[in-house]
Amino acid sequence: MPEDKSRPPKDRPWENGWAPDTTRAPGTRRLWLAGTLALATITACVTAITVMESESGEPEHRAAEPTTLSSSAPGGLISFATPSEDGTEKPGADRAHPSPTPTSSAPTVAPSPQPQKKAPKPPKASPAPSKRPKPPASHGISIRSVNFPDRYWRVRDGYVRLDQIGSGTEQREDATFQRVSGLSDSSCYSFTTADGRYLRHRSFVLVANRDDGSSLFRKDATFCPRFWSSSGTLTLESVNYPGRFLRHRDFQLRLEPYEHSHQYQSDTSFRIVSGLD
Repeated sequence: MPEDKSRPPKDRPWENGWAPDTTRAPGTRRLWLAGTLALATITACVTAITVMESESGEPEHRAAEPTTLSSSAPGGLISFATPSEDGTEKPGADRAHPSPTPTSSAPTVAPSPQPQKKAPKPPKASPAPSKRPKPPASHGISIRSVNFPDRYWRVRDGYVRLDQIGSGTEQREDATFQRVSGLSDSSCYSFTTADGRYLRHRSFVLVANRDDGSSLFRKDATFCPRFWSSSGTLTLESVNYPGRFLRHRDFQLRLEPYEHSHQYQSDTSFRIVSGLD
């Protein structure tokens, strides 16, 4: 039908000599598009099958598999083990190599010494029991100073002093004592005078008093020997004031804390000898 010829109404197509064009089948363009799409799909499938068959002939490479680290690694972490050339995983390949441990030859920094605030402690070592001086085989004992060998313990006016002893009977009796088992500790010493009094410290001064039966008196009258050398000299430490030893100062016997000095050791060193009475 010519293009310039008016098209009749759809409900009367036979009017004016118009008729539809029957030389061309309806939907030809759609059929061509569908055929082209089907051909492209078949070509893509054939290509994909060919590629897959060609790849199947090549040696299969094993992909790295995720493995959980051993107990040497933090829990929950995952590492990828590297496969070996023969396709088997090497044991321990997923573990990290330990870092070298520093040897003992590495220099160490010594801590700086802290100042000591506590008083020095006296040595506790004592010689063998066989080397300790035995009690003199007499009626009593006397105690002589080491650095003043001509002076002895003597009770005078109720106090114990370091005096020179003459030939008088009274002086010699005042410088003679009985050594007994410690009132507070049987392994230590207590000293009594001829009239039955005990030597005790009071306000850290050595005096002669009667036993009042109290626990404090028994402790004040008990002294433990400390042998600092094998020469037979000894020091006497208080039971209830450990670290304090009997020492003469201005020839007065008193308890004083231990000092690490030659003068202190000389003033606290005594020798037990036979009684002077």
